[in-house]
This record gives sequence, C-alpha cells and structure tokens, in this order.
Amino acid sequence: MKSRTRARCLALQVLYEVDIANHPPAEVFRERLEDTPLSDDLAEFVRQIVFGVFPLIHELDHVIEKYAPEWPLDQIATIDRNILRISCWEFAIQNQTPVKVAINEAVEMAKLYGSDSAPRFINGVLGSLAEHQYEIRRQILAAHEEAGNEIEK
Repeated sequence: MKSRTRARCLALQVLYEVDIANHPPAEVFRERLEDTPLSDDLAEFVRQIVFGVFPLIHELDHVIEKYAPEWPLDQIATIDRNILRISCWEFAIQNQTPVKVAINEAVEMAKLYGSDSAPRFINGVLGSLAEHQYEIRRQILAAHEEAGNEIEK
C-alpha cells in the first residue's frame, strides 16, 4: 500500500471512531499514531485530513446531501460517509489533491473497509460531487466563515 494511502486510511480510522464513539479527535489521532507510527510528513498529512475534515463535517454532509440526493446521508454506512467526507475535503477544500486521485484513493479505501458494493457507490457519489467541486468549495467556505470559524487547509 502506498504511504499516502496508508495515511488516508489512518485518518479514516480516526474520523470513523470519532463519528461512532464521539471520542475527542486529538486523543484518537494521538492513539492511532502510537499504534501505527508514520514518518513526520505522513503524520502531518493525517493531521491535516482529520483536523481539516472534523470541523467541516456538517458542511461536508450538507453538500453530499445536496449533490447526491438519491443517497440520504442517514442511510449511508458510517465508513462510507467518512470516506466521502475525506475525499470531498481533499478535492474541494484542501485543493492540493487532483480530483481523480482523491476519487481513486476513496475507492481504494472503500475496497479495504467497505462492503462489496461500497467502491462503486463511493465512485458514483464522488463523481456527482466532483462535477460541482468549485460550487462546493464556495458553499463550504461561506458557511464556515459565516459561523465565524477559520478553515484549515
């Protein structure tokens, strides 16, 4: 497995645990890094994902619901929901990962952690979201700034 893919998987594990158990993200992040040591640059990449996605969960969920209405968020598996959040954040907010790379990485995570149908599902939803990447970016930034928060990129 590629090193950045491993880092994304670790970020997914952190966000999944936070989503399921409501544990503090900083604590879960620290524990996961202790269990799976990474180089400093990869640990920083995981940190950017976790603390980039976490404060934007509501905004990311809103755009997923808006641009993929045929998939109600409350009916999406928790692991799939977090894969979608990570990928959407990467291509719409962080804006350093090409859309195709973000989608391919999300599909790979879905193959590892999701159900048999998850990779196709993730690919379909992200395909819909990717068509609106710039609108999504504007909406998330505007909503988050309106709430008086800064976005980590």
